[in-house]
Amino acid sequence: MFKRIGIGLGALILFVIVWGLVEPYFIHTEEEAAAITNLPKEWEGQEIAVIGDFQVGMWMDNTWTIERVIDRLIEKEPAAVLLTGDHVYHVKKGSEKEMNQVLELLKPLTETNIPVITVMGNHDYSMDKKDHKPDMAYVEKMTQEFEELGIHVLENERLVLNVTQDGTAVGEPDDNSLYIGGVGSSWAGLANVEETLSTIPHNAARFMLMHNPQAFKSIPSDLAPVAAAGHTHGGQIGIPFTPHWSYMSLFKREKVQADGWTEAGFGEEGNNLYVNPGIGFSDVTIRFSTPPEITYFQLQQAS
Repeated sequence: MFKRIGIGLGALILFVIVWGLVEPYFIHTEEEAAAITNLPKEWEGQEIAVIGDFQVGMWMDNTWTIERVIDRLIEKEPAAVLLTGDHVYHVKKGSEKEMNQVLELLKPLTETNIPVITVMGNHDYSMDKKDHKPDMAYVEKMTQEFEELGIHVLENERLVLNVTQDGTAVGEPDDNSLYIGGVGSSWAGLANVEETLSTIPHNAARFMLMHNPQAFKSIPSDLAPVAAAGHTHGGQIGIPFTPHWSYMSLFKREKVQADGWTEAGFGEEGNNLYVNPGIGFSDVTIRFSTPPEITYFQLQQAS
């Protein structure tokens, strides 16, 4: 009996490892309704795509999947693409190799008319742990390179999007605008929700973006009808049919919402956060029951 149990357990572990090495190359597409207060008619039915956590520079990093994700986004032509940060992984001081790889991967997307917007994550600041010193110079360089490529980097500020005859474009605010609010890095000590919200008119339609889901908790009620974050990688190893549970909850002092829409009580009333599980890896090059994801949010007027 014990021999059979051992064989069965060994087979299960082998299956998890083998599938975990294969699953990262499958792309999962999630389509979600996003109800936004005071959404202008022009934005009804428009789609916002969210991806992130590339972690370029890790051994066996998933650049092939990133390339295919970019191709799909170009084909789909959403109204905007939002990146949740952590573009690179454990960068050695002074190394621009990883940054250049990210720029090359994103270049085809920036050559379209699709606005691309991002925030920075802890790995972009070379922070593997919360008490590590953030590499501000590296992020300044990355921000400059991104902006030159046409990627809009937000740190506690907003960007205004307008619907035009040719699609959508960054522009000046008017009554038909959608505001994208980008919160700074939590681990780098730069997350300032109050400053971010101060740049957005109180009654304006907005979509909030941040790297770390914990920053969402600081947003006052009813000011983030839809928000997106990354950081967690969905835990990378999940249990099928348990979308809100992650093994990370066993090792963190705080409740971890690893992927999907957060449960009631995670943030303030009237706010809704979706955690995108990202594309790349952290620590191990395995994903099980948490494939790389493109999340498409179809915008609609909140009732």
